[in-house]
Amino acid sequence: MPAQPLAAVGSRAMTNAAVLFDKDGTLLEDVPYNVDPALMRFAPGAREALTLLAAHGLRLFVVSNQSGVALGRFGYEALDEMEAHLRRMFEACGVTLAGAYWCPHHPEGIVARYAYRCACRKPAPGMLLQAAREHGIDLSASWFVGDILDDIEAGARAGCRTVLIDNGNETEWVSGPQRVPTLREPDLLRAALAIVREHGASHAPACEAKAYRTGANNAALSHTTTANRA
Repeated sequence: MPAQPLAAVGSRAMTNAAVLFDKDGTLLEDVPYNVDPALMRFAPGAREALTLLAAHGLRLFVVSNQSGVALGRFGYEALDEMEAHLRRMFEACGVTLAGAYWCPHHPEGIVARYAYRCACRKPAPGMLLQAAREHGIDLSASWFVGDILDDIEAGARAGCRTVLIDNGNETEWVSGPQRVPTLREPDLLRAALAIVREHGASHAPACEAKAYRTGANNAALSHTTTANRA
């Protein structure tokens, strides 16, 4: 059986799989409590990561705590404009944001409507479970990517494999059995390369997996060579 292109492997093996991202500090540069489109910028490697993952048949979602609503820093309606701009950012990369989920709650909030302990604020898995219900996501075949261990716990509790972007944003390192990431990577591009390698190899037939690993390794080598020349 001849080896097939990577896209063919991905389109069949990953139909119900997804990659879900934390927003601030993971997908976007970390600007605390930001909903201003003018300050929304992709984190290093994010554009390339989104393109790579989408090319391999993985749907893309964003799952984010937005406690600024409960804390009175901005109104709930500001999330609509932020999400619209985020969708445009994805479109500019040639990919689709399949869904975005925001938790506006915080137990110590000052806006009564949102000031309570909910089931959606990470590290609770509520937003991921909602995304799975509404979009038919196979969470056991999916990945959650974040920059702190609360993200990792949320992904693990939802049944995902997880990637910690080890960029210095986690400062507390509170340990626990559900706070150990499947993978640790320095940026989103390296995370995406690891995801397509791990996920593709575990779902593709043997002959396809060999071709898949070769392609992923070549991509990683090319990225490393380019970085060394910069």
